[in-house]
Amino acid sequence: MSDFNLDLSSAEDQLDDEDLNGDVVLGVLDGGTEPREWVRLVDDGNVLFLAVEGDLNELATGFAREIKDMGGQLMHFRKFLVVTPPGVDIDTNRL
Repeated sequence: MSDFNLDLSSAEDQLDDEDLNGDVVLGVLDGGTEPREWVRLVDDGNVLFLAVEGDLNELATGFAREIKDMGGQLMHFRKFLVVTPPGVDIDTNRL
């Protein structure tokens, strides 16, 4: 095996911390949270991973269009809804 010279200290200096401003928010989509709150979280740069308890179409009606219009993405995966802010893509290549 050949030597692989990787200087992690230098690599860290090249990272732009300004772009890292969100979290992954775990929650339950059951109608108990106001749709505006989900939009606010995504607008702040967070990714939502929501367990769906009920009819997805009915539960997401209050926020899905607004998130799509602002450039975010929504994907139903198994019993979860994944919602990302603009600039964060959902990669489905391994499904």
